[in-house]
Amino acid sequence: MNRVATGPVQYSMKTAMQTAQQRLANSLHQLETQKKATDYAGIGIDTSRLLSARSVLARQEAHKTVASHVSTTLEYYDTGLNAIDTQTEDLRKALLEVIGTGNGPGLQADIESNFDSLRATLNTVSAGNAIFAGSQTNTKPFIPQQLSDMVGLASADAFANDQILRSAQMADGVNVEFGIVASDVAGNLVKAYRTLAEAGPFGDKPTAVQLDAMKQAISELEIGLKDIRSNNAHNGAKQNQVETLGLRADERALMLEKVIGDAEDADMGQVALDIENNRAILTASYSVFAQISGLSLANYLR
Repeated sequence: MNRVATGPVQYSMKTAMQTAQQRLANSLHQLETQKKATDYAGIGIDTSRLLSARSVLARQEAHKTVASHVSTTLEYYDTGLNAIDTQTEDLRKALLEVIGTGNGPGLQADIESNFDSLRATLNTVSAGNAIFAGSQTNTKPFIPQQLSDMVGLASADAFANDQILRSAQMADGVNVEFGIVASDVAGNLVKAYRTLAEAGPFGDKPTAVQLDAMKQAISELEIGLKDIRSNNAHNGAKQNQVETLGLRADERALMLEKVIGDAEDADMGQVALDIENNRAILTASYSVFAQISGLSLANYLR
């Protein structure tokens, strides 16, 4: 018995079903991955914009990482400078009290303790690098090991740092120079410690010569405090600059992530609608194909 449906009609129906199956499979894959396509060919005309956005985003992420590292270093400077400021101010007040009362129990221990704290702070190491050493990051920038080493020592000979500061690229075309070196912080402070070292050791009742040395040391400490606070103010301004650049990098990264998302991410609402439509089309294709395949002359000879 010959069928009414011809070979070409059946072929056309099979092709239509395969197309519907592929479209449904694509929609289901989008539902699973939440992406429009698995390769750039599937993205189409947005490919060039996507590649450009990815390249710029990579640079912004690198800038964010650099900003974070620099910010951490600047925080070390801030903490160290505040500690030196507090210790120096405490020592200045202690010397003033001894001059006023003429009694100095424990003064020698206070001076030595403050000197040790100064040395430890100036020789702070972060990530294996001495942060107050300039480019000499493998060398401790403050040389004297104890207060007695200051006797007869020229200020310049107390330091091993150089004046080369670090630089970091914080944005396209923006290089930020940062850093503080030990000699800029404590160049005048060491004069005060040398004065005290040469006049000491101090007993419970300082002599007139020692009291005069304390007065000189107080003047030198006050000059040193100005240096500390000037460096800390400069560091604070640098922190603000780095924070601003870091925030800008964050904003650019968010904008670029949106651009990339718009090009890559599937519209899940549309995907759900496409799945329902493609299922309906595929079901109808199956039904029509079954009906056509089942047609014969018998249907018309009853």
